[in-house]
Amino acid sequence: MGPMNGGGNDGGQNSAGDGTGRIVARNLSKRFGPVQAVRDLSFVVEPGLVTGFLGPNGAGKTTTLRAVLGLVTPTEGEVTINGVPYTRLERPGTVVGAVLDSNGFHRSRKARAHLRMYCAAIGVPDARADEVLTLVGLSDAANRKVGGFSLGMKQRLALATALLGDPKVLILDEPGAGLDPEGVAWLRGFLRSFAAGGRTVLVSSHQLAEISQTVDQVIIISQGSRVFGGPLEALRVHQGDRVHVECADPAKLAAALAERGFADIQSGSDGRLTVTGVPRTVVGDAALAAGVAIYGLTQEEADLERHFLELTSGQYRPVDEPLDRAMPGMAEVLGLPGTDTPNAAPSHSGPGQSGTTAPGQAAPGQSGTAGPGALGPGHAGPAAPGQSGSDASGQSSADESEPSPFARPAGRSPFEQSAPGTPPGRDEPPSNHDAPDRSASGQPVSGQEGAR
Repeated sequence: MGPMNGGGNDGGQNSAGDGTGRIVARNLSKRFGPVQAVRDLSFVVEPGLVTGFLGPNGAGKTTTLRAVLGLVTPTEGEVTINGVPYTRLERPGTVVGAVLDSNGFHRSRKARAHLRMYCAAIGVPDARADEVLTLVGLSDAANRKVGGFSLGMKQRLALATALLGDPKVLILDEPGAGLDPEGVAWLRGFLRSFAAGGRTVLVSSHQLAEISQTVDQVIIISQGSRVFGGPLEALRVHQGDRVHVECADPAKLAAALAERGFADIQSGSDGRLTVTGVPRTVVGDAALAAGVAIYGLTQEEADLERHFLELTSGQYRPVDEPLDRAMPGMAEVLGLPGTDTPNAAPSHSGPGQSGTTAPGQAAPGQSGTAGPGALGPGHAGPAAPGQSGSDASGQSSADESEPSPFARPAGRSPFEQSAPGTPPGRDEPPSNHDAPDRSASGQPVSGQEGAR
């Protein structure tokens, strides 16, 4: 099979873009019928950094990633890679590598054969398959059937598929799922080295603690809206580390700290001081300057996970702060005023208006969130029966809705590949797993599109 590197289906001219690898979302909104999955979302993902895309289940993360990859059409706003929509990228498999699901493999196909199929699809030499297998630590399993792989091995194979085109941008959805501690440590090091080469890494997760040791900056969304965006350290400062001090003269030290502008000081019944939002080095310097002897100095790091839960709780509204304060320089990139960036959304939604959908609310044939698969570089996964592989107005729901397994959405070809091990729908002929399907943009696809 020849390479399928065409751009998109939006009628625009294909382009290599500006080559920066920057991902920019401008006022992105996506509605599925009565459900608002994403609300006026703006952010910038810069090259050279590992950016965490965080939010609870149903917050709109996967819908946003689908919009980035051209799998759904935004209701309002836009999202670009290299300055152009994904669907207009020239040879997208060599620009973007993405993994939205690690289970989209043919169980009877061997790992090397799986990768060589994608090599042919995106126009790279077969030798690249062995290179990426070595890169992800699966060279010894090259001739094993994927059906015998553990979940962690499938995660690595999915990543290998995304790396075939040596992409500038890497987008991963929950990449640490199924990895053992050694695998997590390896993934952390790999992502950091990948970004250190000037490339862009966007990693989604619903657990801040899980990726806090990996990411440089975070974008946190709740109910489809941004609630925080900026460096991870800024989130720590916002929460505030605490320093516990045992000293000879607590009152004198408290006065010295107050003179330096640190007023959040509490005195305990045991005579110790607790200072919030101040590094322990600053406390130590203040004590030295004031001539106060220090007997004990302990720093308690901020509980990021607790702060994350506070930010994403239904009772908290998205922050309404200027973009330049939340993510420095973003307003200029977006071409928006730095002081006028409403991202707030109602914290209580009526029936059918929240960012998530309760079981039973999705109509048959609706699809929720991003498609999967060992999404090869620039590819989208095919839809499972009853799930649409691309956006269809009125036929989709928000993240985490569960469509009927028997309905086929409008606009879907009856010859689309069913997920491995899944019986075809009522009107579908048996699928041919030996030939890759194609996405709306003409790209070969692999995997099972499931609602996350």
